[in-house]
Amino acid sequence: MIPGTMGARSIGTASISFGLVTIPIKLYTTTESSSGVSFNLLHDKCKGRVKQQYICPRDNNEVIERSAMVKGYEFAKDQYVTFNPEELKALEEKSTGTVDIVEFVPASTVDFIYIEKTYYIGPDKGGDRAYKLLSDAMTRMDRIAVGRWGTRGKEQLVLIRPYDGGLIVHQVYYADEVRSFADVDRPAALEFKPVEAQLADKLIEQLSTERFQPEQYHDDYRDRVQRAVDQKAAGHELTALPEAPQAQIIDLFEALKKSLKDLPAQNENATVEPAPAADDEKKSVKKAAPKKGAKQATG
Repeated sequence: MIPGTMGARSIGTASISFGLVTIPIKLYTTTESSSGVSFNLLHDKCKGRVKQQYICPRDNNEVIERSAMVKGYEFAKDQYVTFNPEELKALEEKSTGTVDIVEFVPASTVDFIYIEKTYYIGPDKGGDRAYKLLSDAMTRMDRIAVGRWGTRGKEQLVLIRPYDGGLIVHQVYYADEVRSFADVDRPAALEFKPVEAQLADKLIEQLSTERFQPEQYHDDYRDRVQRAVDQKAAGHELTALPEAPQAQIIDLFEALKKSLKDLPAQNENATVEPAPAADDEKKSVKKAAPKKGAKQATG
């Protein structure tokens, strides 16, 4: 059993197949539902929870029961072809319960943007040796497996990779489901003075740590909502917190210097080269115009 799944309940079984090798596996969720924030819609008059209804605007907003609905696909504007349950069932991908590995690729070539969901994989009965052999070999060769998995009526593209002495599987999006970053407006080519680049590097260096530690982060919003719920349930009114003052935009060079200056005491020994002359600075970085009525921010 891989670390983290001891005592966990499997959500299903399958097998990994490549070449003539078949490895029976169990699947486990990588996350669990927390007491997240969830609100219900209520009738303001009586505070009763409202129910959702489907209406047909073509039939004078008649309320439609689910039993009277059919599924349709819009092939042209306001034109649909309908499918009955038997037709939809026939179109579904046959669930084989097998993840068929089609290739192994270098781990460095996989982009995280394609990942949709992640599951832990543990070996099922009789699969320990093959499971461990595959995990170790992929670790040594720094490879990730690309496979196809027929599940829930669809053919799912998946990635299997070694993880902490075991294996995990990622359900991933197909290429045509991921938008291109080229569609996003980005800055044109810009030139920076060496001192500006040095300040940016120093700021990143001062805020850098050895590794990502997710356990040190916490959902403060969820805590605030829970405290507010407790207060209201006890009959107390909430008092609005004052908004934090919005910092005015200042020029880039001064912003970097101020950021370094405001870092904790352990960074006080950081050295920064002198700023360029005021005239040069104005030419290289434009100052943002202050908002009407707002005070000009200073470094």
